[in-house]
Amino acid sequence: MEGFYRNIATTKAALTITASATNIWPMSDATTPQAPSAPADAERRAPAAFYSPETYRTEESIGYLMRRIVTAVGQSVENRMCEPGSPTYPQWVPLYKLHVGAATTVAELARACELDTGAMTRLLDRLEAKGLCRRVRSLEDRRVVNIELTDEGRAAAKEVPYVLSRVQNEHLAGFSTEEWEQLKGYLRRILDNAQALAARGDKND
Repeated sequence: MEGFYRNIATTKAALTITASATNIWPMSDATTPQAPSAPADAERRAPAAFYSPETYRTEESIGYLMRRIVTAVGQSVENRMCEPGSPTYPQWVPLYKLHVGAATTVAELARACELDTGAMTRLLDRLEAKGLCRRVRSLEDRRVVNIELTDEGRAAAKEVPYVLSRVQNEHLAGFSTEEWEQLKGYLRRILDNAQALAARGDKND
């Protein structure tokens, strides 16, 4: 289940970047289609009975399907954006967060990217080595480390919303605007359930 939660977090991060960058489809003056409403809280939190050990098939698993989608989208983005020596797909996330002002310190960036500080430090090491950002000790509080994009980092980050929009539009070919809204609603409900389970610390006995 830990891998499932990590996939959920990765999906959320990718969708968050795209949503903050640009609308994938411009909406008309008509009312925006509403995502399907969730059941009452008690009913929603009751486990479903869609899967059973006797009939379980991996290719029908929502975790398996979402992981394949995330992998495919990430690979497409990397193919579009990444030349030898340039950032990988996971490295574009903090670059864009810094570009839009979602974080200014290492701790804030780790929270924004849903990474622990150790993983964020290693990621920043790689970005610094590529000349895309630099860490600067705060003059007001020496315990705080600020992160600044270099000119190269800002130029790279500006490309993110264009590529993410194009790649995700391609993966949503054939969907109507209403289906797109419904899909996001369903994904958010799964995410709500996953976060509630994580908050409760549910584990197998």
